[in-house]
Amino acid sequence: MMRWLARLIDHKDPEALQQSLRWLYGFVRPQRMAIAGLLGLSLCATLLVLVQPWLTKLLIDDGLLARNFPALATIAGVMVLAGILGTLLSGLNRYLHTRLSGRILFALRDEIYRHLQGLSPTFYGQRRIGDLMSRLDGDVAEIQRFAVDSLFSAVSSVIGLVCALGMLLALSWKLSLLALVLIPLDVLWLRWMRRKVEREVRQLRERSADVSSFLVETLPAMKFIQSAGQQQREARRLDGLGQGYMQQLLRLQVTEFFTQAVPGTLTSLSRACAFLVGGYWVVQGTWQLGALIAFSTYLGMAVGPVQSLLGLYVSMQRMSVSLGRVMELRGEVPNVVNPVSPRAMPSTSDVHFEGVCFAHPGRPPLLREVQASIPQGCKVALSGISGAGKSTLIDLLQRFYDPQAGRIVLGGCDLRELDLFELRRRVAVVSQDIVLFRGSLADNLAYSVPEASREAIAEVARLAQLDSLIASLPEGLDSPLGERGQQLSGGQKQRIAIARALLQDPLILVLDEATSAVDEATEREVIGAIDQLFHGRTRILISHRSSTLADADLRLALFDGQLSTVGAVKHEA
Repeated sequence: MMRWLARLIDHKDPEALQQSLRWLYGFVRPQRMAIAGLLGLSLCATLLVLVQPWLTKLLIDDGLLARNFPALATIAGVMVLAGILGTLLSGLNRYLHTRLSGRILFALRDEIYRHLQGLSPTFYGQRRIGDLMSRLDGDVAEIQRFAVDSLFSAVSSVIGLVCALGMLLALSWKLSLLALVLIPLDVLWLRWMRRKVEREVRQLRERSADVSSFLVETLPAMKFIQSAGQQQREARRLDGLGQGYMQQLLRLQVTEFFTQAVPGTLTSLSRACAFLVGGYWVVQGTWQLGALIAFSTYLGMAVGPVQSLLGLYVSMQRMSVSLGRVMELRGEVPNVVNPVSPRAMPSTSDVHFEGVCFAHPGRPPLLREVQASIPQGCKVALSGISGAGKSTLIDLLQRFYDPQAGRIVLGGCDLRELDLFELRRRVAVVSQDIVLFRGSLADNLAYSVPEASREAIAEVARLAQLDSLIASLPEGLDSPLGERGQQLSGGQKQRIAIARALLQDPLILVLDEATSAVDEATEREVIGAIDQLFHGRTRILISHRSSTLADADLRLALFDGQLSTVGAVKHEA
């Protein structure tokens, strides 16, 4: 089946398309029993619809024209019962179909999202978030519609078409030939229009991603836009992007209209010819009026499935574009992978950088032969100019990247031998860019440790000097913070992040400009609490403020890719 679909879509790389379709139907296959049940319901509903014209024929020929009232009443009663049963089946079918579609849609989206979770920060630095959202939302939905809605509709259409053709042949095989003679012309026209549809769909997806990227970029920066007085400028940009999207949408609509209009016109022409010929037979007395009405109705029923199948062809081209965009994401290989058999997480937190070299793709080396040792429980001051690689060094410690040469050893274990989840759980980083989610203050404090007790959450909040914030909130710890905690000050956000790290109970705590938004007195209190709580554990402080780095056991400076000691070790593990 995959080979047949790939050939029908006529993709430039049929083998890659077959692999993509196999991946797609890996989500459909577990639902095969539900699909089979829905197909059975659809078949029953189709048969009930198809029986109505035949009952109409009997009503006219055997009831009205034969002047047989008992037969007329019986047939009318059967028609009512068939209509009621058909309505009930249609409602049940729609409900089950919606449930099945939702399951597959969210399974697809979940799989792509989980894959994105494994990609490095470099990937996100090179991609527009709006484009990723467009692929996760619009493209995945388009794939799901094809995998379930379109193909399910196609199966129902084929069943309806076959049954309708059977009834047409039973009524008159001569007139039925008129409905079949134009099929080769329809196929040739669709193949000629395929490339144009695919090109227009891809451009529409790109215009949609442009709009999404604009919104993702500007909405979080609205305060800055307002302060710069550039509201009209950004509104004009959005209007321009919207006009570009609308123009492309209209071009696609015109293309799809002509793709389906020409075959539809030819089908209507054949239907008119069949009605004229059949009408002539009725006038001549060689055919019954009820048979002509039934034939015309069945021919209309055959036209509907044909139009649906023509729409399916357009859906295939849409789906092939969306599937290609989604498979591009799946083709992204994580730079860092979890070891097959990870070693147990060490209980000690001494860190050794052994000849570590690192460079971002396409950029000069950032770290060159870095050699350094940080004893367990040591308080380290890490300094260096902006862009020297301090944050990159911490990213290497959390294994968001792996060094191109050398290695980093934690507690005697190469980081590449440790479980990624456990490593990142035991190395907590508090940076100046605080991430807060919609939810309560308690939910945000316990984000890394969702199983934490209420008492533990309240304790770390106290240690991080959050008492005044909690007292000011209407519901205390249960108060919602809103979108990204926008109503909070920078200092409040940083204290929340520090409390969250304390609750995580890591082996190593990194403060990357974490107290830059608070005054020096509050900073001394927070760091004093951290020193007391984390006594005997490793702390790495990165800051441009000298007071933050005071009383460090070890001072390291990063300059020109080299990490050097600028102060003696005062701490003994």
